[in-house]
Amino acid sequence: MAVRAFEGKDHAAAYLQYRVAPDELIHRIMSYMQNQAPNRFSLALDVGCGSGQGTIPLAPHFTKVVGTDVSPAQLEMALTNENPPNVSYRECPAEKLPFASGEVDLVAAMTAAHWFDREKFLLEADRVLRPGGCLALLSYTLDMELEYGDVSTTLNDICEELYAALLNFRNPYLGTSSIKIYSDMFDCCSYPDKEWNECLKVKRVLPLSGYIGMVESFSSFQELVQKDPEEAERLSNATRTKLMSAMKVSSPDADVTVVVKYFYWLARKPL
Repeated sequence: MAVRAFEGKDHAAAYLQYRVAPDELIHRIMSYMQNQAPNRFSLALDVGCGSGQGTIPLAPHFTKVVGTDVSPAQLEMALTNENPPNVSYRECPAEKLPFASGEVDLVAAMTAAHWFDREKFLLEADRVLRPGGCLALLSYTLDMELEYGDVSTTLNDICEELYAALLNFRNPYLGTSSIKIYSDMFDCCSYPDKEWNECLKVKRVLPLSGYIGMVESFSSFQELVQKDPEEAERLSNATRTKLMSAMKVSSPDADVTVVVKYFYWLARKPL
């Protein structure tokens, strides 16, 4: 059974504003594909595209890129981007993609596949992929780290308190570890040509408020908002205050380096 999330307009807007475009991961995907068949590719799907952070970076590499999602609110946000002319979006579930069998060069899901009906999605991805096409699934752990001068350790202790508080609001469908979900899907993929990558650290310099915004876009934080909005606001404000104090800054606009730890796997459909 798939799970629908991130569908409220406010949540979708936060997702667009704060989520990081995984450019380094796009580079890894394209290097993997070009090692197999170094030419321009026709069609890429970004399944569970959200507001399009991973969709747009695919545009230079394909004749056509389509982002798909079940959430009208997310797709509405995606359309507010400056989308290249070869990028479009469609509303549909991940388990029923409106494309012909063997039509697609790349099926990618970026920080989304853990919400899908995993068995049905893998079968559908296999159906639409052409022989030699690539399946790419990626996500990141929620224990993002901060780097700032000589107080990084102090900042990350504060962040760990925040993550621990949100664990109680994690969707039970996800279990205790997203890495295990993706590892299990990797094991279920029958393609002999496949590779698993445990950790790729992606660093971005963001305002401290941008880091807080990213955390507030997590499904676990949004669950807390639904159950106890006052506690969600208190937790967010307290974390912001502690981080600013440790950094000795007076504004949440102060820049900090955010380290996002991605994991991903790539697989090539047999010819």
